[in-house]
Amino acid sequence: MVVEETVKSAAAAATADDQRNPAAANPNPNSKGVSGSVDPELEEGEIAGEEDLAEQSAKEEPKAEADQTHPLEHSWTFWFDNPSAKSKQVAWGASMRPIYTFSTVEEFWSLYNNIHHPSKLGVGADFYCFKNKIEPKWEDPVCANGGKWTVNFIRGKSDTCWLYTLLAMIGEQFDHGDEICGAVVNVRSRQEKISLWTKNAANDVAQVSIGKQWKEFLDYNENIGFIFHDDAKKLDKAAKNRYNA
Repeated sequence: MVVEETVKSAAAAATADDQRNPAAANPNPNSKGVSGSVDPELEEGEIAGEEDLAEQSAKEEPKAEADQTHPLEHSWTFWFDNPSAKSKQVAWGASMRPIYTFSTVEEFWSLYNNIHHPSKLGVGADFYCFKNKIEPKWEDPVCANGGKWTVNFIRGKSDTCWLYTLLAMIGEQFDHGDEICGAVVNVRSRQEKISLWTKNAANDVAQVSIGKQWKEFLDYNENIGFIFHDDAKKLDKAAKNRYNA
């Protein structure tokens, strides 16, 4: 029969392979088989081939780790304000929309690698990353008594600092991380601005610490200022810096 002939051929091939490669016939050279004697070098309780099993297990561990996710301390939401919709909006922020909420390192990189960076956004665009359930608006209860630090860049030069800002926030790198609400990059015709929003502007110790650390993370050497949201609402562009770093 065909099946029988195939089995016999396979057996003959296996025998030939065993003769050419004795290790293949007995994958554990220290073992004499079930009926044979045990290697005298093995200590009591030691399993023959134990090192091979450990090596195989070590090879399998990276695969298991690759399947694991790394949760962040907080969930974060990307928001986008479309410049083409701003001219049609009735109230400020009406065209602002949440895009996606992420809560793991893997989700962040999956998103970041597939969205436009500031240099590729259209003029007038505002792109936000805020802690989940905090809206990037002065009216949000968490933001209402806060303020913001701002760093300015010439057009097309904020991509790296935007990434570093995101990593510092979601990686909880700030000593006063609980004060952080989120960050926004504003794309304009001649410049790009990144602002870091905090929730308690009156806490000068925390705000100055955040400003100094942020500059270190960005390797930014220019002076930066902190403006209270209340001042910005009342005075608009005439609002002055309350703190400097």
